[in-house]
Amino acid sequence: MSLNRDVVVALLLLLLCGVFFWESGNIQLTDYGQLDSTVWPRIILGALLIASLIYLWQALRGAASEDVGAAPQAAAGAGPGIGPGGLAGWISRYRNALLCYALFLTFLLTLPILGMLLGGILFVFAALTALGRPSLKLVPLHAAIAVGTVGAMWAVFTFGLRVFLPEGVLFSFQ
Repeated sequence: MSLNRDVVVALLLLLLCGVFFWESGNIQLTDYGQLDSTVWPRIILGALLIASLIYLWQALRGAASEDVGAAPQAAAGAGPGIGPGGLAGWISRYRNALLCYALFLTFLLTLPILGMLLGGILFVFAALTALGRPSLKLVPLHAAIAVGTVGAMWAVFTFGLRVFLPEGVLFSFQ
Protein backbone atom coordinates (compact mmCIF):
# COMPACT_ATOMS: atom_id res chain seq x y z
CA MET A 1 0.00 0.00 0.00
CA SER A 2 1.49 3.31 -1.05
CA LEU A 3 0.64 6.48 0.77
CA ASN A 4 -0.42 8.97 -1.88
CA ARG A 5 -1.94 12.45 -1.71
CA ASP A 6 -5.51 11.23 -2.02
CA VAL A 7 -5.15 8.86 0.93
CA VAL A 8 -3.78 11.70 3.07
CA VAL A 9 -6.59 14.06 2.03
CA ALA A 10 -9.25 11.40 2.64
CA LEU A 11 -7.87 10.69 6.10
CA LEU A 12 -7.83 14.42 6.91
CA LEU A 13 -11.44 14.71 5.73
CA LEU A 14 -12.44 11.78 7.93
CA LEU A 15 -10.64 13.40 10.87
CA LEU A 16 -12.46 16.68 10.23
CA CYS A 17 -15.79 14.82 10.05
CA GLY A 18 -15.08 13.33 13.46
CA VAL A 19 -14.11 16.69 14.96
CA PHE A 20 -17.15 18.43 13.49
CA PHE A 21 -19.47 15.65 14.67
CA TRP A 22 -18.00 15.93 18.16
CA GLU A 23 -18.40 19.72 18.09
CA SER A 24 -22.00 19.45 16.88
CA GLY A 25 -22.83 18.44 20.44
CA ASN A 26 -22.03 22.03 21.43
CA ILE A 27 -24.77 23.51 19.23
CA GLN A 28 -27.25 25.46 21.32
CA LEU A 29 -30.58 23.66 21.59
CA THR A 30 -33.61 25.71 20.59
CA ASP A 31 -37.23 25.12 21.52
CA TYR A 32 -38.95 26.77 18.57
CA GLY A 33 -38.35 23.98 16.09
CA GLN A 34 -39.73 20.49 15.77
CA LEU A 35 -36.29 18.94 15.23
CA ASP A 36 -33.24 19.07 17.41
CA SER A 37 -30.72 21.76 16.41
CA THR A 38 -28.07 19.16 15.66
CA VAL A 39 -30.08 17.13 13.13
CA TRP A 40 -29.22 18.99 9.91
CA PRO A 41 -25.52 19.50 10.66
CA ARG A 42 -25.20 15.81 11.47
CA ILE A 43 -27.04 14.79 8.29
CA ILE A 44 -24.64 16.90 6.22
CA LEU A 45 -21.68 15.50 8.16
CA GLY A 46 -23.00 11.99 7.51
CA ALA A 47 -23.08 12.68 3.76
CA LEU A 48 -19.56 14.12 3.94
CA LEU A 49 -18.43 11.06 5.91
CA ILE A 50 -19.83 8.70 3.27
CA ALA A 51 -18.19 10.70 0.47
CA SER A 52 -14.87 10.73 2.35
CA LEU A 53 -15.03 6.96 2.91
CA ILE A 54 -15.67 6.41 -0.81
CA TYR A 55 -12.75 8.73 -1.59
CA LEU A 56 -10.47 6.80 0.79
CA TRP A 57 -11.56 3.48 -0.69
CA GLN A 58 -10.80 4.68 -4.23
CA ALA A 59 -7.47 6.13 -3.14
CA LEU A 60 -6.47 2.86 -1.48
CA ARG A 61 -7.49 0.94 -4.60
CA GLY A 62 -4.91 2.88 -6.57
CA ALA A 63 -7.21 5.00 -8.73
CA ALA A 64 -5.58 8.14 -7.38
CA SER A 65 -2.58 10.38 -8.02
CA GLU A 66 1.17 9.94 -7.44
CA ASP A 67 2.95 9.34 -4.13
CA VAL A 68 3.39 12.12 -1.58
CA GLY A 69 6.65 13.94 -2.16
CA ALA A 70 7.13 12.61 -5.65
CA ALA A 71 8.16 14.99 -8.40
CA PRO A 72 5.25 16.32 -10.46
CA GLN A 73 4.76 14.90 -13.91
CA ALA A 74 6.26 17.07 -16.65
CA ALA A 75 3.52 16.17 -19.15
CA ALA A 76 0.73 17.11 -16.76
CA GLY A 77 2.09 20.62 -16.38
CA ALA A 78 4.04 22.25 -13.63
CA GLY A 79 2.91 22.44 -10.05
CA PRO A 80 1.72 25.63 -8.41
CA GLY A 81 2.31 28.99 -10.02
CA ILE A 82 1.83 30.29 -13.51
CA GLY A 83 4.14 27.81 -15.22
CA PRO A 84 5.80 27.62 -18.61
CA GLY A 85 2.87 28.91 -20.66
CA GLY A 86 2.90 32.26 -18.91
CA LEU A 87 -0.27 34.07 -18.00
CA ALA A 88 -2.05 32.97 -21.18
CA GLY A 89 -1.25 29.32 -20.44
CA TRP A 90 -2.45 29.69 -16.87
CA ILE A 91 -5.72 31.31 -18.00
CA SER A 92 -6.18 28.59 -20.62
CA ARG A 93 -5.56 25.87 -18.02
CA TYR A 94 -8.03 27.30 -15.50
CA ARG A 95 -10.53 28.69 -18.03
CA ASN A 96 -13.56 26.80 -16.69
CA ALA A 97 -12.92 27.72 -13.06
CA LEU A 98 -12.31 31.37 -13.93
CA LEU A 99 -15.45 31.38 -16.05
CA CYS A 100 -17.50 29.99 -13.14
CA TYR A 101 -16.12 32.65 -10.80
CA ALA A 102 -16.91 35.39 -13.34
CA LEU A 103 -20.45 34.09 -13.87
CA PHE A 104 -21.06 33.86 -10.12
CA LEU A 105 -19.72 37.39 -9.58
CA THR A 106 -22.08 38.60 -12.29
CA PHE A 107 -24.93 36.76 -10.58
CA LEU A 108 -24.12 38.41 -7.25
CA LEU A 109 -23.79 41.88 -8.77
CA THR A 110 -27.11 41.59 -10.62
CA LEU A 111 -28.98 39.97 -7.70
CA PRO A 112 -30.54 43.25 -6.45
CA ILE A 113 -31.86 43.97 -9.96
CA LEU A 114 -32.87 40.53 -11.23
CA GLY A 115 -33.71 38.80 -7.96
CA MET A 116 -33.04 35.22 -6.96
CA LEU A 117 -35.43 33.53 -9.37
CA LEU A 118 -34.53 35.26 -12.63
CA GLY A 119 -30.85 35.73 -11.70
CA GLY A 120 -30.53 32.08 -10.67
CA ILE A 121 -32.12 30.88 -13.89
CA LEU A 122 -29.79 33.05 -15.97
CA PHE A 123 -26.75 31.95 -13.94
CA VAL A 124 -27.49 28.23 -14.32
CA PHE A 125 -28.31 28.65 -18.02
CA ALA A 126 -25.10 30.62 -18.66
CA ALA A 127 -22.99 28.10 -16.73
CA LEU A 128 -24.46 25.11 -18.57
CA THR A 129 -24.12 26.78 -21.94
CA ALA A 130 -20.59 28.08 -21.37
CA LEU A 131 -19.18 24.92 -19.81
CA GLY A 132 -21.03 22.35 -21.89
CA ARG A 133 -20.49 21.13 -25.40
CA PRO A 134 -20.93 24.02 -27.86
CA SER A 135 -24.14 23.08 -29.66
CA LEU A 136 -27.27 25.08 -30.45
CA LYS A 137 -29.31 21.88 -30.04
CA LEU A 138 -28.48 21.84 -26.32
CA VAL A 139 -29.61 25.42 -25.60
CA PRO A 140 -33.30 24.46 -25.10
CA LEU A 141 -32.22 21.64 -22.79
CA HIS A 142 -30.03 24.04 -20.79
CA ALA A 143 -32.96 26.47 -20.55
CA ALA A 144 -35.31 23.72 -19.37
CA ILE A 145 -32.82 22.50 -16.76
CA ALA A 146 -32.23 26.06 -15.52
CA VAL A 147 -35.93 26.91 -15.25
CA GLY A 148 -36.83 23.56 -13.71
CA THR A 149 -34.11 23.31 -11.09
CA VAL A 150 -33.98 26.95 -10.01
CA GLY A 151 -37.76 27.24 -10.15
CA ALA A 152 -38.17 24.15 -7.97
CA MET A 153 -35.54 25.36 -5.51
CA TRP A 154 -37.16 28.80 -5.39
CA ALA A 155 -40.60 27.27 -4.80
CA VAL A 156 -39.33 25.02 -2.00
CA PHE A 157 -37.64 27.90 -0.19
CA THR A 158 -40.42 30.43 -0.81
CA PHE A 159 -43.53 28.34 -0.21
CA GLY A 160 -42.31 25.29 1.70
CA LEU A 161 -39.76 26.85 4.04
CA ARG A 162 -41.15 30.42 4.03
CA VAL A 163 -37.71 31.92 3.38
CA PHE A 164 -37.63 35.43 1.93
CA LEU A 165 -35.39 35.30 -1.13
CA PRO A 166 -34.20 38.47 -2.90
CA GLU A 167 -36.84 39.64 -5.36
CA GLY A 168 -35.09 42.29 -7.41
CA VAL A 169 -36.50 45.36 -9.09
CA LEU A 170 -37.76 43.72 -12.29
CA PHE A 171 -40.16 41.21 -10.73
CA SER A 172 -42.01 41.42 -7.44
CA PHE A 173 -44.21 38.56 -6.30
CA GLN A 174 -46.14 40.41 -3.60
